[in-house]
Formats: sequence, structure tokens, C-alpha cells
Amino acid sequence: MPPTESSTGTDSGTGSGTAPSTGSGTRPDTSLGAGPVAGRAQTGPESRAGCEDTLDLRLPGEFLALFETSERDEGAAPLRDAEAHPNHGEAAPSGGGRPPREDLLDGPAHWGALATPFGSFQLIPVSVDRDLRLISGWMNDPAVAAFWELSGPDPVTSAHLRAQVDGDGRSIPCLGVLDGAPMSYFEIYRADLDPLARHYPARPHDTGIHLLIGGVADRGHGVGTALLRAATALILDNRPRCARVVAEPDLRNTPSVSAFLSAGFRFAAEVDLPGKRAALMLRERTLARLL
Repeated sequence: MPPTESSTGTDSGTGSGTAPSTGSGTRPDTSLGAGPVAGRAQTGPESRAGCEDTLDLRLPGEFLALFETSERDEGAAPLRDAEAHPNHGEAAPSGGGRPPREDLLDGPAHWGALATPFGSFQLIPVSVDRDLRLISGWMNDPAVAAFWELSGPDPVTSAHLRAQVDGDGRSIPCLGVLDGAPMSYFEIYRADLDPLARHYPARPHDTGIHLLIGGVADRGHGVGTALLRAATALILDNRPRCARVVAEPDLRNTPSVSAFLSAGFRFAAEVDLPGKRAALMLRERTLARLL
């Protein structure tokens, strides 16, 4: 399949189509941007059979405990860091304020900029108050809504963003800024701590990525591929413990799958997620300089 990008958005990979959760969760796919995955259905045997990474792998107990707690307490407010990670949390500040949460993604706000063929690219963590109208407008683009399923009034997008911003740090929503102009939306998340980990042989510190390109003028022409390359490079350069970047675009989103392949990801398997049948895409650190 030749790497072509459509005029839609860019489908990330780890997002499938689920309701927002404190993690990346999985929502629908974005149009050339991938969307999150919601609750995921178990991967069918036929999906795993074709995965060259398939192992008889048992997830660590701490990961399973996180998922079990999430299912048991679905709808409840996320735990504060001190409650979820008693060995890492600090004493709550006087006055009942929320203690600092554990930095599970090594501070995307401080990753800096990277040159691309289309200008200087940077990830800026979302401020809901500042960025809601912009992101909500993108979510109401029919090409994006078909995969992200977040169209509607601003509160729909606000709930999705706040679930991450006020969550436990497993997923961080970011604006993709090109030469100072916000033009895309990213979700960077811990795939190994996400329900997605139930559907592939996850490794510690696997990092997932969802992407949508906001403006029609920025879609196509190789922009999605360039942004994916840049975002992946920022992750691998700033997360030394991360050996792989993971994505799971909807198989129907051909432009998105193509963009990931052109950006150096490899197709590992087809997986059945709750909202879609996805292409599991992987980019390994060891091959990043070659692809």
C-alpha cells in the first residue's frame, strides 16, 4: 500500500474508540489522526496468530491491579497520586490541596522543539480553559468525528480532556505546534498502563500516540508523516526507558495506516478493540535511526 495521506486527519494508533478514561484509554480513531481506544474487547485468536511479537506473556500484577481497579470503580473520581502510589506520593500540602502526581511520561512540557520539513514542531500540554474551543472545533469536523466520536457541544470535548488533565498522568493531551501555530492534537500515553496492554504483548514503558490534524490545509502532502516522525523522535529522545512507540489506527483509515508506515512504524498485527478493528503499529528504538 503506497503511503498516501488523505485530506482527513491522522489516526493515531492507540486510540480506538472508547469513552475517556484517566489513561489514554481508547477512543475512536481520528481521521488521519488516531483516536483513543475505549474499553477494549479481547483480541480474537485470529488477530494474535499473525503477530510476530506474540508471546505467552503474563502482565505484571501491578498492571492488572490497575485495570481491575479501573473496572471496579468505573465512573469514580481518579485516585490522587499519593493514594494510587503510596510509596511515591508526598504528603498532601496543608489546606487539603492535591499532592503532586507521579510523572509517568517524563514531562512532555519540557521536551523542546524539533525541526521538520514543514517547520519547527513542538508538543504543548493542553490547557482546557485556553484550548477547548480550538480542539472542540476540530472534533466537530466530520472527517475527524468519524473516528474520534467527540463531536457535539464544547462540554463533550471538555470531559474528554479533563479526564486526562485531572487524571493520574497516564495520558497527556497536547497541542502539536508548528512554527508557533497550533495545528494538531496529540495524546501521549503509557500504553503499558492502558487497557490496550491486554491486546498485545506490552513491555514496560511502551508509549502510545494518538493524533489528529486540525485544519484541512494541513492534511496530506506528507504533513501527517512528518508530525509522526517528529513526535516519535521526541518520545524516544526524552523517555530513555521507552523502547517502543505504539499506535493502533482503525484499519478502515487507510491514510492514517499509510502515514504510520511512512513514518517508520511497522505493522505487527490486527487487533479487535471495542470500537474498531485496529492495525497494531510499532516503532522500535533500535530501528528508529534506520527507518
